[in-house]
Amino acid sequence: MSAPLVGVLALQGDTREHLAALREAGAEAVTVRRRSELDAVDALVIPGGESTAMSHLLREFEMLEPLRARLAAGMPAYGSCAGMILLASEINDAGTPGREALPLGGIDMTVRRNAFGRQVDSFEGDLDFVGLDDPVHAVFIRAPWVERVGSEVEVLARAADHIVAVRQGAVLATSFHPEMTGDRRVHAMFVRLVESHLR
Repeated sequence: MSAPLVGVLALQGDTREHLAALREAGAEAVTVRRRSELDAVDALVIPGGESTAMSHLLREFEMLEPLRARLAAGMPAYGSCAGMILLASEINDAGTPGREALPLGGIDMTVRRNAFGRQVDSFEGDLDFVGLDDPVHAVFIRAPWVERVGSEVEVLARAADHIVAVRQGAVLATSFHPEMTGDRRVHAMFVRLVESHLR
């Protein structure tokens, strides 16, 4: 089987690190900025950045509804930090009306934006992660946490008793940034999910 084609949403946020991590994990990785590019990929990574800005740009580039439709049809996806926020079915503290973060509905969960605090409250720590033998070193930057999960959502990791990594089917989300550490195991887990989905 050829390597899966995984897109990284490149409207705003940290794309370069995700592209490198995906390639090291065995995927073919490309940037996605328009509808035709979204239509061509097997799966999508939504990176960290600013969830309200990404939502605005998804609307501006007429990609919001096509992305929701692909997720509803079962496209695998992975979101880190802001990407986790957007993959939620419900967002607490979504922002100012007209400039708010818009849920894509990829995972049945409620997420709170900037839950761990502002930029100055950013922190790092080692977390036990379901499916991985050794702890993951996690970097949290203005990170969200998950306040509610649906019955089909698997909790993969917690930090300070808060849910910070989840999976529902072929959709994965973390409130931290594994692309920033050089540890490729979370990306490798996602690539395996994509490969299983394509079989």
